Amino acid sequence: MTFVLVLIMGGIIGWLASLLMNTDAQQGIFLNIVVGIVGALIAGVLITPLIGGAPITSGSFDLLSLFASFLGAVILLAVINLFRRGSMR
Repeated sequence: MTFVLVLIMGGIIGWLASLLMNTDAQQGIFLNIVVGIVGALIAGVLITPLIGGAPITSGSFDLLSLFASFLGAVILLAVINLFRRGSMR
């Protein structure tokens, strides 16, 4: 059940991050899910130890974990945009 919740929350987080970074028109639902999950993994390694809490990939769905996962997804999209276009946009 946790895997299904991670997929759903990853899709929502990836979609919100793509809206913020103006890449929503280039991505479909599959890429939004991938961006959300990889962003959650990035957040689990980089952001969560700095602010405390548990990563969303461990099954913790509190507000702090969701916010950290969102930041991880935004960082991921910024890095992708930096390499793809040469600007963070």
